[in-house]
This record gives sequence, structure tokens and C-alpha cells, in this order.
Amino acid sequence: MKVDIFNMTIDLKPILYSIVYIIIGIVIYNVIRGIIVRVLKKGKSTKYHNQRVETLVTLLLNIIKYIIVIIVTISILGTFGVNVTSIVAGLGITTAIIGLAFQDLAKDLIAGFSIITEGQYEVGDTIEVDGFIGQVVFLGLKTTRIRNYKGQTKIIANHYLDKLVNYSLNNSLAIVDVGVAYEEDADKVEKVLNELASKLNGTIEHTTGDIQVLGIIELADSSLVYRVTVETESMQHYAVERYLRKEIKRAFEESKVKIPYPQIEVHNGK
Repeated sequence: MKVDIFNMTIDLKPILYSIVYIIIGIVIYNVIRGIIVRVLKKGKSTKYHNQRVETLVTLLLNIIKYIIVIIVTISILGTFGVNVTSIVAGLGITTAIIGLAFQDLAKDLIAGFSIITEGQYEVGDTIEVDGFIGQVVFLGLKTTRIRNYKGQTKIIANHYLDKLVNYSLNNSLAIVDVGVAYEEDADKVEKVLNELASKLNGTIEHTTGDIQVLGIIELADSSLVYRVTVETESMQHYAVERYLRKEIKRAFEESKVKIPYPQIEVHNGK
């Protein structure tokens, strides 16, 4: 279809095709966007899960958007008689050159995508990388930031995170070893510990099970060592251990159970 404007003939066919291509591209993008959001947002709804989903949705939509823009642009150029074959070939060569120049960046992005999709860890998890233990405070496609209890923040490229320990995937175990004097009656000590366990069960914050008195685990040089354990929420065992030590000391003092400590005897020789 052609029209004459100011004595110039304009072919409207390529323009109409271009408009149709753009509309089709927008429709396809919105349809795919709806499917991705609906599929990925199924399941549990937590702060960190939602953050991971939002990151993944943003990544996928950006990739899809650029692909659609490139395809629509090439299609529009084709309607105007542009040789798109050479353009496609040029894009392939350019992509190969960019890929070689940014290999590490590509590795980071692929690793970040894998971390997010597989749920290896999330913001808020406590992980260990090369002896550095801390909480994940940022998770991106290129880097991950970990902050330890001292406030030190370590920034690590994602492709270096192939070997790590995630302490937040399962519950932790609080373990308290306490020594008593050899002259103490073993049955009496275990009775005190069991009574304390019965008293504290269900009252300690962040515990997920009952306190277990395992009994004597070591005949040390100057004491009998008893072990007490309890399952806790992930990474809450340190606080629970501190609380248990205080309560055990109090129970021993009330029951007159002696806790040995180093002593020095000084003899005045004559």
C-alpha cells in the first residue's frame, strides 16, 4: 500500500508490519512474564524466598526482553529491505568476542544464576567459605557479601563459591560439657542434671527439642565430664549453651555439687 504526500510516494506496508511486530513482541513479553511470575511465586512465602524469586524473575525477564527486542528489531529491518543476514552474522562474531573478553564475568553470572535457582543459600543464611564464617547480607548475580560477628564483610565472586558450608539448612545442636569432682556421687549428679532438664524443657527460647543428659563422657585428669545436649534452631546453639551453663552452675550450687578448678598448694619448707 502506497500513498502520495507532498508529491512523495511512501510505502506504508513496512511501517504497518513494523507496528505489528512491535505489538506482537509486547504481547509475547507480557504473556511470558505472567507465566514466569505465576510459576516461580508458587510455594512458601518468606522474606528471603521472595527476595530470591524477585531476583530470578528480574533476571529472566531482562534476558527475555533483550531477546524479543533483538528479534523484533531484525524483523523490522528486514521489512525495510535491510540485509539482516549480515547483521545476524555480525552479532554472532561480536558475541563471541565479548564472551572471550568477559569469561570471569560470565562465570560469575552463571554461578549466581545457579545459586539462586538451586537455593544453595539465601540472604540471612550463615555460611563458611575458606574458613570465613558469616551471615549472607547480599546475594547478587555477580557477587555475594558475607558479614561475620565482628562486622567484617567479605565480598566474593560467585564462581569462587563452589565449596562452602551452609549452617542454616538444618537445626544446630547445643553441647555443654561440665566437669564435677571425682568424689561426687555419679547418681546424684545425673539426678540433678535430669531434674534440671525436666524443669527447663520447653522454656528455653530457640530450642526445638528436649534436653538430653548423656552422662559421663570422659574421665579427665581432675574431673568427671558430663555432657548435656539440646537441639536448637539454626545457629542459635551458642546462646542456648551459655544459658545452660549458667543454669547448670546454679543447680550444682544449690545441690552442693562441686565443680573442680585449678588449685595450687604452697608448702613452706623448713
